[in-house]
Amino acid sequence: MAEKSYLKFASERLTNCAVSADGTTLVLGFEDSRGRKASLELPIEQAGSLAMTLPSLIEHAVRKRFQDSSLRYSYPLKSWQIERSSDPSTGMVTLRTTDGFSVCFSMPIALQSDLGNALVAPPEVKVELLMN
Repeated sequence: MAEKSYLKFASERLTNCAVSADGTTLVLGFEDSRGRKASLELPIEQAGSLAMTLPSLIEHAVRKRFQDSSLRYSYPLKSWQIERSSDPSTGMVTLRTTDGFSVCFSMPIALQSDLGNALVAPPEVKVELLMN
């Protein structure tokens, strides 16, 4: 059986991002270190899957790179917004970073209450015991 070949492109930078005219596809443009350009077209469903996959891949890469399993890649939060959705038992929470990234989560009302309580609770203090 013949081995499958894959296109490998080592991106140096992201050049542009766009949405197709009909809104069904995202286009990501890249350039390599020699100035060669490439683009990746993703149906919106695949782009959503990629968006869900990237944070855990980035976290894994950071932990591996620095050999520290406690590290996380964090984004500085600039603002948040809580809204009701068309479903009365669900709300929507949008978090926005300082560089323009935002993500919206749907949340059951009870979970919103739990989150609010956790945010106002005093932080847990961890004490490390040293033995002689």
